[in-house]
Amino acid sequence: MPDLELAPLECRVLGCLLEKQLSTPDVYPLSMNTLVNACNQSSNRDPVLSVRESEVQGAVEALIARGLAEHWPGRVLKIAHTAKPTWNLSVQEAALLGELLLRGPQTPGELRTNTRRMYAFPDLAEVEACLAVLMEAEPPLVLRLARAPGAREARVAHLLSGPVEAGGPVPIAPEAPARAGRMEQLEADLCSLHEELAELRQAFEAFKAQF
Repeated sequence: MPDLELAPLECRVLGCLLEKQLSTPDVYPLSMNTLVNACNQSSNRDPVLSVRESEVQGAVEALIARGLAEHWPGRVLKIAHTAKPTWNLSVQEAALLGELLLRGPQTPGELRTNTRRMYAFPDLAEVEACLAVLMEAEPPLVLRLARAPGAREARVAHLLSGPVEAGGPVPIAPEAPARAGRMEQLEADLCSLHEELAELRQAFEAFKAQF
C-alpha cells in the first residue's frame, strides 16, 4: 500500500492526472508539458500555483516511487496515475478524490457541482455513498470534518497528505439567507461552466499540437 504522506505538489500532480483522465480522456496520459499546464491552471485550483517543469518532474518521480504513477513510453513520454487500480477506485470515487486533491476540503454539495466535468452525480445520495466507500477504505482516503457553527454541511478532506484533525475548527462562512444561497449556487454553476469551457479549449490546443 502506497505511503499516504504526499507532499503538496505530489497531491496536485495526482489530482491533475485523475481529473484529466476523466475530463479530457483524448489527451490522457499527459505529456510533461500538459501536466505542468494542468498544475498551474487557474480554474478549479486552490491554491493556484506557478511551478516549473523540474518541480513537477520531481513530484512525478516521487509518485512513481510510491506506486501511484507510471511513465508511458512513446514518441513523447507521458505520465499516467495508478491510483484507480491501486485503491480499486470507481469513476465516481476517482472524481471525488481528484477534486479534493485539487481544491481542498469541500461539502458534498460543492463536490457534486465541482466534479461535473469528470462525472455527473445525479444526486447527493450517490455522492454520500461514494464518500462512505472512500472513508471506509483501508487505509481511509477521506475524512468528514467537524461542521462549523451555522454551516448546513460538514466538509470532507482527503487524507493523502497525512492525518487531518476531524474535530478541529473548519473555516466555513455562516449560513446565508436562502436568496444568497441560491445566488452562490448560480455562481458555482457559472464557474463550473467556465471551467468546462477551459478544459475543452485546453484539450483542443493539445489535440492541435499533435499535428
